[in-house]
Amino acid sequence: MDAALATAQAQPSVQEVAATQSSDASIDWSKHPSGIIPTLQNIVATVNLSCKLDLKTIALKARNAEYNPKRFAAVIIRIREPKTTALVFASGKMVVTGAKSEKNSETAAKKFAKIVKQCDFPDVKFQDFKLQNIVGSCDVKFPIRLEGLAYAHGLFSSYEPELFPGLIYRMKVPKIVLLIFVSGKVVLTGAKFKEEIYQAFEQIYPVLGMFRKGDVPPQGSGAPQSSQAASLVCFCTCLL
Repeated sequence: MDAALATAQAQPSVQEVAATQSSDASIDWSKHPSGIIPTLQNIVATVNLSCKLDLKTIALKARNAEYNPKRFAAVIIRIREPKTTALVFASGKMVVTGAKSEKNSETAAKKFAKIVKQCDFPDVKFQDFKLQNIVGSCDVKFPIRLEGLAYAHGLFSSYEPELFPGLIYRMKVPKIVLLIFVSGKVVLTGAKFKEEIYQAFEQIYPVLGMFRKGDVPPQGSGAPQSSQAASLVCFCTCLL
């Protein structure tokens, strides 16, 4: 599946997250030794409605729908609960984005399928629901020397501050892409399951601690100190 869009949002403090999540007895904190659980920001899923669709008909009959074939070859439908957006294609394929949980993503997909079916498409079916990308983010609450990290982990890292303020870290197992910012903000994308987000963060957390600003660089790293703190920016990404 090609790129799907995801926008990073403002993060609550670690204390706020912990206070909220500690009340959930289902959380196995042994799997989160860092004490930080990334927040799921966006989930992208696909569905096959199993029939050809007339997009003009859907645009006319569905509420909160827009269709401009000169700009994009799909009808865009939005619902408020859960707050999500669907891209409906004439082939019967549908992409659902914006959900904050796996359950909400499937719930939204079923609602969109029902909306399309009610637009005089009785053959619509809900088939092949699949999560394509999960995006999470968190804040480690300490600044990071990105130059040192890029130098020591050059096989996995790409850091060009002139083009983008974050370091791009391509983890092999699980296959996750992390955007790491000098401020301590971390964005994780490319997961198929939320557990991959959690696993990737727990693997990178001790590495980030080694490159905490103000600490002595690891021996032999030759890493220079970062001169400025880059601001966290909103971005759109999905790498699969």
